[in-house]
Amino acid sequence: MNLKHQPLMSSFKTIMPSPFVAVCLLAITLSASQPNVATAEVLAGVDVLQRDDFASLAGQKVGLITNHTGTNLTGASTVQLLHDSTDVDLVALFSPEHGFVGQLDQANIDDQRDSLTGLKVHSLYGKTRVPTAEMLEGIDTLVFDIQDIGVRFYTYISTMGGAMKAAAENDVRFVVLDRPNPINGTEVQGPVTDAGSESFIAYHRIPVRHGMTIGELAKMFQAEWELDLDLQVIPMESWAGRPGFDQTGRMWINPSPNMRSLNAAYLYPAIGLWETTNLSVGRGTDTPFEHFGAPWIDALELARELNEQGLSGVRFVPIEFTPDASKFANEKCGGVNLILTQRAEFDPLRTALTIAVTLRKLAPDDWNTKSLNRLLVSQKIAEGILGGHSVEQLQAAYQEELEDFQARRAKYLMYR
Repeated sequence: MNLKHQPLMSSFKTIMPSPFVAVCLLAITLSASQPNVATAEVLAGVDVLQRDDFASLAGQKVGLITNHTGTNLTGASTVQLLHDSTDVDLVALFSPEHGFVGQLDQANIDDQRDSLTGLKVHSLYGKTRVPTAEMLEGIDTLVFDIQDIGVRFYTYISTMGGAMKAAAENDVRFVVLDRPNPINGTEVQGPVTDAGSESFIAYHRIPVRHGMTIGELAKMFQAEWELDLDLQVIPMESWAGRPGFDQTGRMWINPSPNMRSLNAAYLYPAIGLWETTNLSVGRGTDTPFEHFGAPWIDALELARELNEQGLSGVRFVPIEFTPDASKFANEKCGGVNLILTQRAEFDPLRTALTIAVTLRKLAPDDWNTKSLNRLLVSQKIAEGILGGHSVEQLQAAYQEELEDFQARRAKYLMYR
């Protein structure tokens, strides 16, 4: 069936609401999405480190892996804090994908120079993705402080894992300044990475949504890789209940160029999972990862089919949009905008599978599934989608491995 869309009233960009209306709609959505819970000011690892006068790093020559998200509760950068401390000797900086200031969206990033400290910033997303022995020379302790998203294929945890291995090989101590899982630390969803299929976008055998912090993951990595590593995690304080980011009292900082809101972070596992197929996930528009589409999609039909599935906490609005960059640049796409109506009930992985099953049903010839498994990294689930299995059958197929992961995960949880 050809899903070439019928004309809608206007393009996505022309029907976007005014900033005032957008803020009002966001407030309404959030009020519908969350219980009335008091917000606590969560102290991240860097805040605890600062409060304790940097005692864990006293007298150390420190290398810091960070980017623009490495800030304390008041917005001061971790770079600034370590540089200004008389007890810490900050000697090197390292940056992940998207660079030191988090503005680059390219395959290879060169080394930079930090204007504040004058230190060289070694890129870990260029000629190498792990610190080399030469980079680590003269460093006693390597510190990691970056805000993660809580999704397996978001690469900051891969950078951490590679750096941990390099630190172990070079007898360098490793300290993680823990931060909240922004899409909450309670829900665990999706298939676990197939054994032997690990990569930079699937760095360990964890599900798509792992429900862990970077500190907890670091402990898991060390134990399950059997790393001979002096690892210390500086824990957060006041993250009771493992809530989402909006209940932390912390400033949201877009962690990468296309992750532009907490709303997008919650939708990311549902939409980003299929980015390697011939779908636009909104790159090149104002709201990436909040909608998806393609020139071959009939927006009205797709929205109707998805809404008929009765997914909890989400509705699908038919739209047209024209990306100005990335996939389908300057081509009109039909698609759907995902609206969170009850975030606490929203299951992004069930939503992702529903999207896949629906596209397979409506457009088996137009939806190019050659790279379907690249981010999914579960051959049986990919084959199930292509074989016409239901969402319930797909979820049942990975339930046992997900339960096994939850048992593994329980050993490393630091916040109850």
